[in-house]
Amino acid sequence: MKDISQKILIFAGTTEGRKLSEYLVKAEMSHTVCVATEYGEIVLEKYPIVEVHKDRMEQKEIERFLQDKQFTVVIDATHPFAKDITENIKAAVNEVQKTGIKVLYLRIKRDNIKHTENNITYFKTNEECAKALENIEGNIFLTTGSKKLSVYCVSEKVKNRLYIRVLPSIESLMLCEKQEICAKHIIAMQGPFTTEINEALIRQYNISCLVTKESGITGGYLEKLEAAKKTGIKVCVIGCPEENVEYSFIDICNKLEKICGKKIQIDNHMEIILAGAGMGHESCLTKEVEEAINRADIILGAERLLENIYCKSEKHPYYTAEQIIPYLQNVQKKNLLMEYKRVVVLFSGDSGFYSGCRSLYLELKKQIREKRLNASVRILPGISSIAYLAAYTGESYQNASIYSMHGKKLYNLVQKIKNSPLTFLLTSGVKDINKLGQLLVRADMQNCEIITGYQLSYENQRIEKHTPLECLELKEDGLYTCIVKNPYAIKKNLTHGIADKYFIRGQVPMSKEEIREVSICKLRLHKGAVVYDIGSGTGSIAIEIAALSSDIQVYAIEKKEEALSLIQTNKDKFELDNITIKEMIAPDGLSNLPTATHAFIGGSGDRLKEIITTLRQINNKMRVVINAVTIETICTIKEILSMNITKEEEIIQLNINKVRERGNYHLMQSENPVWICTFIFNG
Repeated sequence: MKDISQKILIFAGTTEGRKLSEYLVKAEMSHTVCVATEYGEIVLEKYPIVEVHKDRMEQKEIERFLQDKQFTVVIDATHPFAKDITENIKAAVNEVQKTGIKVLYLRIKRDNIKHTENNITYFKTNEECAKALENIEGNIFLTTGSKKLSVYCVSEKVKNRLYIRVLPSIESLMLCEKQEICAKHIIAMQGPFTTEINEALIRQYNISCLVTKESGITGGYLEKLEAAKKTGIKVCVIGCPEENVEYSFIDICNKLEKICGKKIQIDNHMEIILAGAGMGHESCLTKEVEEAINRADIILGAERLLENIYCKSEKHPYYTAEQIIPYLQNVQKKNLLMEYKRVVVLFSGDSGFYSGCRSLYLELKKQIREKRLNASVRILPGISSIAYLAAYTGESYQNASIYSMHGKKLYNLVQKIKNSPLTFLLTSGVKDINKLGQLLVRADMQNCEIITGYQLSYENQRIEKHTPLECLELKEDGLYTCIVKNPYAIKKNLTHGIADKYFIRGQVPMSKEEIREVSICKLRLHKGAVVYDIGSGTGSIAIEIAALSSDIQVYAIEKKEEALSLIQTNKDKFELDNITIKEMIAPDGLSNLPTATHAFIGGSGDRLKEIITTLRQINNKMRVVINAVTIETICTIKEILSMNITKEEEIIQLNINKVRERGNYHLMQSENPVWICTFIFNG
């Protein structure tokens, strides 16, 4: 098809018109752009293949212009409320068509969003709105431009309360002067305007009512409504006029592609940066993060982090993948005008240190890989509160233990502090500090010193020393990071092994120390393991496993009331939070527990086969260790191994002899032999 791109005429009065011209330039499609004012010409980029015509034209002038230049496509991208110019363009095109010249008229449709909140009132015309303003008290923020200013100045009751935002052009200012608008009531600014700018102007001028056109997404309509909502003021909206035929921006591009035989590339690629924002105050931003924020079109993050960010960017308090992913997809869907290309998501502290950054990064990469987002994503580090507090106090954290209580359960905290002379803790607030003090007092660790960093980096920052008892009394909520110094730290053993004498036993049977150690070794536990201790007895196996790592979750399963009480007593004695006690008769109820990776069976109550069958249904790759002391149990194990549901089977027998003193003599005393059977389900 013949290239007629040189016959394209764009009547530009909106962002869409300017952006369409830029896209045509990239597609090497020459065209003419008509603007009404000198300001309209200034904001257009200069390109050799673009001719700019600056002047207001009536219908007859447009007719002559179309005929003289022999335009084939006329695109009306004037403002939705510039009704007169649209009527003149359409009428001129109709007259030219009557002469036999083929001219295609295309009107760009703006995205408009309806709002029905209680504080929004709609009007069909400016005249209706101006009349209604007479009955609304307080200052009025008029954001409809200068062309219809005279309508709002008819009534002195309205005129004297108007604060008018207009373009910083001579024409706009002259119209204000003509209506004798007081200079301090004129706000001459060029958009786009963020919610924050609108909100600031509303507060500065004590505005009670905002007047706006329903000008669509690119006209800053949403930002005005959001600012009005935040400040609680009324909104008067002049509804968008009805149009007979209109096309979306993408439809216009598609039509021009077919007419001209050239591809128009619409680049809505996003650059997403996940950035560590430090403690929250802007003074703690790295230079790289600060530059990213200044360049951003959109900034997302927790509300606390956004409070201190002052820039032109659009800001939203979104910080989870569930909030951010749909939002970005929606923005990109409407981002045909390339208004939103750079997005920064802020995370407190360092992006790689106890941060939600990693999970969002992985989800974004997945969305990009599956082509649900056209974007790139990268991470920028920040300064963590741990590093800040360490520097401020002169402590080093290179050999310290570092944990987080912020938004998560931290298991076995007392044991962690007992085993470390220096522990750094991220917390969720003063309640975590209170809890820390309570745990240390209960564990008789009142010799510990707690250094709290309150509101680090902010003006009300405080760094103080406390005893555990003093921590119980703290009441001022806010952001806390702390250091726990334990002068009597005990080095943790690298191997498990708790002597029998340290367990509280009562009359409940307990696996002997040596049997426990071998059985636990045979389980071959790993980080993140979930273990069922079936027939837990005193809980000695559960205690030893849980003490290995707070990353292991243990479910102590027992049916006897006395045994259940002993398990709880031993759990409390060893200060272990990662043991859950379950009163049940296995295998009943096992399927309702989190899926186990390992199981130890110390007592089966003649239901060993049923237990094994249920365990295999729960996880067909589970590793199982069984202790047996009776011939009957050994026979059942033999039957299970012959069922071809296991692999890597191993059976050993342990016969422990211990030296006992009898008067002046030391005699060997034999314990009952124990069979230890180990296997993995074969899938």
